[in-house]
Amino acid sequence: MADEGIQFEDNRAKVLEAMAEKAIAFLFEAVAELQSQTARNSRVDTGQTKGSWDTHVDEATLEGMIGSALENAIWEEFGTGEYALNGDGRKGGWAYTDRKGETHFTHGKKPNRALWNAFQTLKPKLIKRAEALMKELNGND
Repeated sequence: MADEGIQFEDNRAKVLEAMAEKAIAFLFEAVAELQSQTARNSRVDTGQTKGSWDTHVDEATLEGMIGSALENAIWEEFGTGEYALNGDGRKGGWAYTDRKGETHFTHGKKPNRALWNAFQTLKPKLIKRAEALMKELNGND
């Protein structure tokens, strides 16, 4: 015989909502930290690439993104020519004319890995922050 004094309350929706709120807060913090560190890691010639890093958080999918719309950001991250990260760049070098009209010969650009290095630097800190935010759900802060 069932005890009629016991009632079941389904709090799954509230728990999932609270977890999503914490995850979204974490994503906004994480992408901001990564954006700042990536800018600090960026090489500076004109400063254009350094200032081009942007972030986006998709709250529906719980995804955070950081990137740059500049083509140079790709070259900085992965290198070019003989220095291309995966070794698949142009071999033998080439000549180009810079914005001052001077001609140069190059074998390519060595990768700087500003974004990758930012992630590697911040990864332990970001993991700890995510854990701390989720522990707040239990009142273990």
